Amino acid sequence: MGDIEPPEPGPPRQAGILDILPSKEFATSRKGTLLIGEVVLSLIIFICFVASPWSSLVSGPLLEFLFAFFMLFAYSTKLNERFKDFHWPLMDFLRCVSASIIYFIISIISVSRSSHSASVAGGVFGFMATVVFAFDFYFIFNELIGFVRQGQQQSTEESPAGNPDNDSDDSD
Repeated sequence: MGDIEPPEPGPPRQAGILDILPSKEFATSRKGTLLIGEVVLSLIIFICFVASPWSSLVSGPLLEFLFAFFMLFAYSTKLNERFKDFHWPLMDFLRCVSASIIYFIISIISVSRSSHSASVAGGVFGFMATVVFAFDFYFIFNELIGFVRQGQQQSTEESPAGNPDNDSDDSD
C-alpha cells in the first residue's frame, strides 16, 4: 500500500504551431500589440495592392510584412535574447523608420493617382500603418536614448580622477 510508483512519462511532446505563436504576455504588451498591428496592416496593404492595378507598389508592403513578421517571431520566441551580438533595438528602429517613410510615400501615390477602390483602400491602410510604425519607432527611440544616457553615466563614473587624459588644471 505504501509503494506508489510515479506515473510513467509519456512520449515527448512534439513542437506544434502553438509554439511559434506569441505568448499572451507578449501579445498584450505594448511592443507585442504594435508588432501584431504592423504585421496585420502590412498584410492588408499587400493584399489591397495585389488586387489593384498599381501592382508595382506591392514590393514595399511585402518586404515590410516579412520584416515585421520576423521581428514578431524573434521577440515572441526570445530569439533576441539568444543572439546578443545584434543590437536588436537599433535594427527594429531602422525597420520602423524605413517602413513609416515607405508607407507614407506609397499611400500618397496610391490615394492621389488612382481612382481604383483597392488602391485607395491600400493608401488609407498605408496611412494607418505609417502612424503605427511611427509610434513604434518613437517608443524605440526613447529606449535607445535611455540606453545611451545610461552608458554615458557609467563611463563618467568609471573614469579615475588621476587620469592623464583629464583636462583639469589641478597642478597650480
